[in-house]
Amino acid sequence: MNDALIQSWLDHLASERGLASLTVQHYGRDLSRLASGFPDRPLTDLQHADIRNSMGRLHQQGLSGRSLARMLSAWRNFYQFLIQRHQHSLNPCDGLRPPRHPGSLPHNLTVDQAQHLLDRADRDNPLYLRDQAMFELLYSSGLRLSELAALKLTQLDLREQELRVTGKGNKTRIVPLGLPAVQALRAWLALLPPDSPYVFPGRQASQHISPRTVQVRLALRARQSGLEEHVHPHMLRHAFASHLLQSSSDLRAVQELLGHAHIGTTQIYTRLDYQHLARVYDQAHPRARQKKR
Repeated sequence: MNDALIQSWLDHLASERGLASLTVQHYGRDLSRLASGFPDRPLTDLQHADIRNSMGRLHQQGLSGRSLARMLSAWRNFYQFLIQRHQHSLNPCDGLRPPRHPGSLPHNLTVDQAQHLLDRADRDNPLYLRDQAMFELLYSSGLRLSELAALKLTQLDLREQELRVTGKGNKTRIVPLGLPAVQALRAWLALLPPDSPYVFPGRQASQHISPRTVQVRLALRARQSGLEEHVHPHMLRHAFASHLLQSSSDLRAVQELLGHAHIGTTQIYTRLDYQHLARVYDQAHPRARQKKR
């Protein structure tokens, strides 16, 4: 019974909600942790007290508040699915909160470090032109590594200096491109193989670049720029967000530009139109420039 319901939910996440396979695997693992605590009971019989006791037991086993928050979210989502699709009567996760966990800020680049990293391009080297376009995009638009690697030419609008991105959960957002990113893209696209649908193709034009290649090339650029710390793609995405917030203090606009999908915040951010987001970007981002037509 449990296995069939769990698989039905996972199929729903993959096919109807469009979640990535790795995310679906994590959800399945989280729900299996709940089921393993009640080997002789179906998940449909669990009550509020059972969920609370499961959280307490896992916390005693050393799971952090952050991990428990993720698990509770998965469990709550599963029971909501049962209510909608299998006539289940209640969600036993309602009203429960995970234990608090100490917050920690990811390490970030300063504005000067980011500028120094991006101002190092060798304009006579095709590989450097590709790298420059990739790194400018990461910092200019706050892309995720997976979004950058799979980016297609049809998603770019260099005339309008915009980029259409399909992120987690197949959610589409439009983000602006700063002038340095547009210039870097134009320089790289002039060298792009004509049969590639991707902005950054791999060894074969029909395939996109490997995310690992982006990681390696960025780490190399950081070393060549004299940065002592390891720089990874998400650090540029984090720099994009934090540098905008330092200048604008508009948390909602930055959240929308990043494409975060938390339900509570999405209801707020979807009320912001793109023109407002573009104004915040143009006024605040260190590598934004006045648009040229």
